[in-house]
Amino acid sequence: MPRRPSGRRRLSKCQPLAFSPFIRFLTFASTARRKLPLPDMSFDAKFPTLSNKGKEKQLLESSDEEDSQGEVQADFEFFDPKATDFHGVKILLQNYLDDKEWDLSGFVDLILDQTTVGTVVKVADDEDDALFALVTALNLARYKDNKCVRELKEFLLKVCSEKNVASDLELLVEKKAKDVGLLVSQRVMNLPPQLLPPLYDGLFDEVSWATEDKPTEQLRGSFRFKSYILITKIYKLKHPKQMKPCRGEEENEETIFLKPEDEIFLELSSWSFTFPIHSQLVTSQELKNYQLTGLVMVMEAQKIPEFRQKLKSLIDEQ
Repeated sequence: MPRRPSGRRRLSKCQPLAFSPFIRFLTFASTARRKLPLPDMSFDAKFPTLSNKGKEKQLLESSDEEDSQGEVQADFEFFDPKATDFHGVKILLQNYLDDKEWDLSGFVDLILDQTTVGTVVKVADDEDDALFALVTALNLARYKDNKCVRELKEFLLKVCSEKNVASDLELLVEKKAKDVGLLVSQRVMNLPPQLLPPLYDGLFDEVSWATEDKPTEQLRGSFRFKSYILITKIYKLKHPKQMKPCRGEEENEETIFLKPEDEIFLELSSWSFTFPIHSQLVTSQELKNYQLTGLVMVMEAQKIPEFRQKLKSLIDEQ
């Protein structure tokens, strides 16, 4: 399998796609704000004139602010993580563990130190070097002595209230931790869906290469994951049995996935659980009947080829 060069990786251009209006509203911003002219991999996004920190925060919180000024044409590129990405990664992960106070800075450092496995997405030739997405996989046992990983495991064990999976979770993050990859995937809401297949393909290819290319057997073994654990967020219908649609209205979906690939992960997962979320994303009238909810999923590594195929099919069908 050919290795990719480190550093900058320009994304191949592909045809723009669109999900259903409701999903597109939630995940990729409205069609009025996201125009993808053929054949360029670009879109029009309206941002106010902000500092680097302000721009990243604005992008993360919402792409639908009505007071935005001006438009920016964007061509996305993939990069290896580097030290100067610290602030951008921290912004993307600011609500990763809900509102828990934990060693987020230490967690970001782990991600940035692992340069051979992991990708950040930026706009080509952007002076501000703002981050739009991050994907990586961290071995839970390799970093077990780091404060941030200890706190992350404590958080998961605390929020898991489902007795039928609590013992499986504890076994996974403790005794089986050497075989577990924490799959971290965070991004702004209006990232074009065409980026998803190459983004995940790149991650899983890098994991595979690391099992052969790392200088020591210990490091090579740390990427031989048998399973992945994912922490994400979804919207759940507050009162599904009571929410009967009026005449002429469509039935409300019980679950809204903020990231379309999470539906595939859930479908392929060995087990999962949900937990209440206290921090909130920007909401709208369309979401008044929904509750933001945490979702933890565990998927066997042998399911990765199927996940990659399903993700490509999902994007191709849109």
